[in-house]
Amino acid sequence: MINCIIIDDEQHAIDILKHYTGQTPHLNLVLSTTKPLEALEAIKVNPPDLIFLDVQMPDISGLDFIKLIDKNIKVILCTAYSEFAFEGYEHDVVDYLMKPVSFARFLKAVQKVANLIASNYDPSRQEEIEDDYIFVKTEYKGKMIKINLDDIDYIEGMKNYVAIYRGKEKILALLNMKDLEERLSKKKFARVHKSFIIALDRVAAIEGNHVVLQNITASVPLGELYKPVFMDRIRNKLMT
Repeated sequence: MINCIIIDDEQHAIDILKHYTGQTPHLNLVLSTTKPLEALEAIKVNPPDLIFLDVQMPDISGLDFIKLIDKNIKVILCTAYSEFAFEGYEHDVVDYLMKPVSFARFLKAVQKVANLIASNYDPSRQEEIEDDYIFVKTEYKGKMIKINLDDIDYIEGMKNYVAIYRGKEKILALLNMKDLEERLSKKKFARVHKSFIIALDRVAAIEGNHVVLQNITASVPLGELYKPVFMDRIRNKLMT
């Protein structure tokens, strides 16, 4: 599955690409927006595999936007102006779609991305991500604790430590949130706040800007920066 984002300052252009992504089984649209600066903040929190990116936008151009994101994120530029094509390829974009974009041309560009991702696939890294357990160094010198990932309820960042909660137990580990977040499976865990990561199967309810977890009296805050990405992840489970 390829997680993708659409960024365009024209809503009708977004609607077309949203329709195309919905018709393409291996694409998972996690965000669509007319506000590139907001998208930039969301990408820092949860980088996608692919961005469909407009070139001419009022706040920041697509070409300048590319300079601000991780070079590993694949980009397909979408624009009505062919003169930007050469500069786009200088930024290693995967493809350049001219508006109005046909579905056939869209599929061809997406297939290029799929081929690139497949060629960079590292089975050893995938196995590492999907491990059932981790070992963490504790605040006690020389002591490490094995933690089964399925036992984790949530994780709280505490400066130079993280607190890992499993049931009534709280384990302090010498880790930072960023390193731990990268190590955990994105299928099972989600960062919902700058200081909190939760196990998705522990979610009992969402109440405004808080996530209520099973078997835990205190709720976890849902940060404004993290909320759009988190809500997009659970939207396919929403009954309407």
